[in-house]
Amino acid sequence: MLYPRVSFYALMLAAAGIPLYIHLPRFASVNLGISLGVIGTVLLVIRLVDLVQDPLIGWAIDRWPSGQLAFAAIAAAGLAVGFPLLFALPEGASVTSLVLILILLFSAYSLGTILLYGRSATLAKTPDAKELMTLAAFREGGQLAGVVIAASAPALFVALGAGAQGYPAFGLFLGVLSIMTIAVTFPMWRRTPITGEGLSFAGLGQAGALRLLALALVNSLPVAITSTLFLFFVEDRLQLPGKAGPLLILFFLSAGASVPLWAKLSNRIGPKQTLIIAMPLSIASFIGAAMLPSGELLGFALICLASGAALGADMVVLPAMFSVVLTRAGLNASAAFGIWSFAGKLGLALAAFFTLPLLERSGFAPGQSNSAQALDTLNLAYAVLPCILKLGAFGMVLTLPTEVSAK
Repeated sequence: MLYPRVSFYALMLAAAGIPLYIHLPRFASVNLGISLGVIGTVLLVIRLVDLVQDPLIGWAIDRWPSGQLAFAAIAAAGLAVGFPLLFALPEGASVTSLVLILILLFSAYSLGTILLYGRSATLAKTPDAKELMTLAAFREGGQLAGVVIAASAPALFVALGAGAQGYPAFGLFLGVLSIMTIAVTFPMWRRTPITGEGLSFAGLGQAGALRLLALALVNSLPVAITSTLFLFFVEDRLQLPGKAGPLLILFFLSAGASVPLWAKLSNRIGPKQTLIIAMPLSIASFIGAAMLPSGELLGFALICLASGAALGADMVVLPAMFSVVLTRAGLNASAAFGIWSFAGKLGLALAAFFTLPLLERSGFAPGQSNSAQALDTLNLAYAVLPCILKLGAFGMVLTLPTEVSAK
């Protein structure tokens, strides 16, 4: 029952991440009346909090290893309180209220994520490379299940009669899910924690972890941009109202189905070679998305299948590679994953900070009639820019030494 519990905790975190990274820009813009430029700035400010907070969270988890159950419960409680508050905000709510609630949510999300990833060696049946990859497959499979649930929940609640686009009911649902999760996963946090030596940049560099951190940041940017702009691209650029939810579910179902295959392939040929196979799928998907005409549902569905499969490789292989190099070097994993977590969220913040004001300056307005220039800007931001960034990440993978392999 150990790995299914890991999957369930990961499911909770992923269900929390989707509204923060995908639903939030549209919810704040349409439901609260906050401009896209302000939303982008808010997300960047919160990332500045994470700059200090995430490494401290990792340090605290390693400093008090016997407190991992308490840390897991605090993370779940923060999500259980924050989401009902967030999605109950009325139109015209102050930006200050939004910021305070988001700090609570992002802090709880960070704590849970860093704990889950930093305790990989503890939660694996044995702390060797093959078991760490197996753990990663269960963890990312749970995450993808949570993503599918969160992506479909608002539309489901609307179909059941909920108001305000289903968001208040969605917030209550996430709160209940968070409480259930800590009850179900209680036993796994009682395992004796495996910790390592203190971190230093020299130690991270010698282990090969710094290169992976740089890769994680660059590789997070394309996904961050498309996550931020997905709803806008589907509903405004492709003119497919009501199709964003099903397409998002298709994307993550493809990612979830691919996770066991990528994990198996990585154990056979090594993670570097696996990424070399997977990343061109993302690049081809971005090129295809940029060339789609409006109304092209089937074409974008195929792109969601391909790009989702590529995401599955990123999700399972990169964190496992990072866990392996930390375990081999005997370094404190939670502190290191505090930096890893910040790198990923910095990518999301940069995506929101640069793309949302860019769209606003082009005259883009969600859900309204937009000029050709505004839609061209959206197309450039959603497909062309991520393609260039993904090519950069692919180049970084090609330069990785084979010895970072988890094979």
